[in-house]
Amino acid sequence: MWLKLFFLLLYFLVLFVLARFFEAVVWYETGLFATQLVDPVTLSFNKLKTILECRGLGYSGLAEKRDVRELVEKSGDLMQGELYSAIKNEKEQAESQSESSTTFSGEMHFYELVEDTKDGIWLVQVIAQDRDALLSKANWGKMVQKVSQFGIRTGTFNCSSDSRYCRKRGWMKSTLIMSVPQTYASKGKVMLKEYNGRRIETEHIFKWMTAHVASRIKTIRMSQQLVEEWHPSEKHPVKMFLFAKLAQPPAFFSALSVKFTGRIEFIFVDVQSWDNITSLEEIGVQQLPSYILKMPEGIYRYGNSIGEFISLQAMDTFLRSVQPEVNDLFVLSLVMVNLMAWLDLFITQGATIKRFVVLISTLGTYNSLLIISWLPILGFLQLPYLEGFYDYSLKLLRYADTTTIASWVRTDWTFYSSHPALFLSTYLAHGLLIDYFEKKRRCNNEEENPNNLEWLSSLWDWYTSYLVHPITSFHNFPNESDWDDDPNFLLERLAFPDLWLHPLIPIDYINNLPTWRFKCTQVCGPNSEENSGRDLDSNIQNTTGGQTQGLNSEHEEHGCGKERDCASDSCCHSGNGEDVPCMKREAQEQQVDWSQWPSDMIHCTECVVCLENFETDCIVMGLPCAHVFHQKCIVVWLAGGQHCCPVCRGPSYKRKPVRSSGLDQLEQQE
Repeated sequence: MWLKLFFLLLYFLVLFVLARFFEAVVWYETGLFATQLVDPVTLSFNKLKTILECRGLGYSGLAEKRDVRELVEKSGDLMQGELYSAIKNEKEQAESQSESSTTFSGEMHFYELVEDTKDGIWLVQVIAQDRDALLSKANWGKMVQKVSQFGIRTGTFNCSSDSRYCRKRGWMKSTLIMSVPQTYASKGKVMLKEYNGRRIETEHIFKWMTAHVASRIKTIRMSQQLVEEWHPSEKHPVKMFLFAKLAQPPAFFSALSVKFTGRIEFIFVDVQSWDNITSLEEIGVQQLPSYILKMPEGIYRYGNSIGEFISLQAMDTFLRSVQPEVNDLFVLSLVMVNLMAWLDLFITQGATIKRFVVLISTLGTYNSLLIISWLPILGFLQLPYLEGFYDYSLKLLRYADTTTIASWVRTDWTFYSSHPALFLSTYLAHGLLIDYFEKKRRCNNEEENPNNLEWLSSLWDWYTSYLVHPITSFHNFPNESDWDDDPNFLLERLAFPDLWLHPLIPIDYINNLPTWRFKCTQVCGPNSEENSGRDLDSNIQNTTGGQTQGLNSEHEEHGCGKERDCASDSCCHSGNGEDVPCMKREAQEQQVDWSQWPSDMIHCTECVVCLENFETDCIVMGLPCAHVFHQKCIVVWLAGGQHCCPVCRGPSYKRKPVRSSGLDQLEQQE
């Protein structure tokens, strides 16, 4: 897990460097940065209207370019990044044929999505029974595209599907219905407004909508009211102020007030009729228009850092980072955990099926642990005595998110979220690099990776060996007296699946495993003792006979005879009854009689079960994976239900396919 976390942090660092590289390329080609201001005088009439469309300001009665330019200047400073985003959004809307719009099936569907929604705005076109729609299909498509960029959801309710509900509501003719939260609370009531205008043009309908949405924002037109609202309040510690000379706030500002209902209070300060602006200078407002975030820690001027444009998406990202809700943190943690889990697809080496099986297992494990971890967190947040801790955490978060580094992070988040193909391609390239280095490391370690069929076979063997434990022996099966004496014995036996499952792996295969005796080419005797004793120390020659008896008892446990020879690290029995070491391990391994061993078995001199060396005449047994053990040790292991090799965990009842290399083939030909 820590390795995947390291790779994920490394990937974020690569994204940060890549974003700076793109900025340098744009500056080299155009000589402009995204944070540079744009003079509206130099823009064309169409570009100015595009900016007003993105900000949500009506311009239906403005025919002169000068009036449109002044309206842009009154709503906020224009930057290169905002201009680029506005033009890009306009092109995408022109290319897209239709936006998503909901078709309501009846009363319950309408109530669930529209009336029960406390943090969203809906525009619904009601088509009366046996009547035509108020807006034509083309005009309705334009209206959907226009309002969708401000987070306003749209739908169509045909009264022919539920005429009783239309009569109950009084919808006897085709009309437009808009739903807006009525109060500032997070669970307030929703009011439905019906369009009663005569003109059905898109601009007039949008102006009617923005007027109703702006009515829920607190508007200040007197300096005395500003002084009262400027003081911090316990109910709304975080406030967003807009100081401008406008008749009503832009539509994006009003839409944000609905999305952040209960978290941030939005206040519009209209300074058109103010003769004296000294009160604004006293509180820190030095220019108009200004977007000021008032927090208990101080004020923050929105628009002075990189990426802080006068648009819905940019301000929404900024406010979510400053005053997040629990759902925002959960979504962020969910994205991080899944990005970490997908790295398993590249870190895991071997068969393709193995990679995806490991990936699915990791995704399920990580997401389950994430949900389980969030449940106690949500429970703790409901406790009243943790409100102080929650407020202190938000305070630290606001300190961190109002720094320059946080603005860079928000800018990169907006950039990559608007270019998902770039994000996915860089993630894939990063994963392929991880896969390449992991493959090189595994090749250096000479690890063998099975193909898909071999891995599936080993997976099935593992499943049958470990998840379903077969009956290893019927000797311990309870008789009738056990059931009668203790009724609870049945319940205890029912806890184990081997009571009712038939054995999938019979133990008869143990009798067919190859066995032989361990032999050496030379037997230690007096002559060998004389040859080897010349190089031995005098302390070794004084070894007591008690140690010999201890060794004899250990060897007899594994079926070893009294005769000894030069096995690894063993002692030879001299003629005078003393035990002396024969030779070093390297020399001893050369004296083992390997001709007695099957050709497909691995040469070894030690049993990994009991951690004892093989002695002469000891009976050894080999498994299909080519590992060798004491016969008594491995039979006890296999009869206990562990039908696998203690070393490699390979199945002991199924022969492993032999892979002959080119060198082995040449040796066989010779």
